Amino acid sequence: MAKSFRVKLKKSLIGTTQKQRDAVRCLGLRKVNQEVVVKDSPAMRGQIFGVQHLLEVKVEN
Repeated sequence: MAKSFRVKLKKSLIGTTQKQRDAVRCLGLRKVNQEVVVKDSPAMRGQIFGVQHLLEVKVEN
């Protein structure tokens, strides 16, 4: 089974740039405290890295 990340949006998108809002939307997050599971890929790692200050990330197996 491929490794994946459990990603939770912890802070509001108010005051963020459009690029950061787009990254959060691409991860599948819409509301604060919403949690999604994303597969581990270079693209997803890049999206997470760009908005890591807004997220809580846990690694799943």
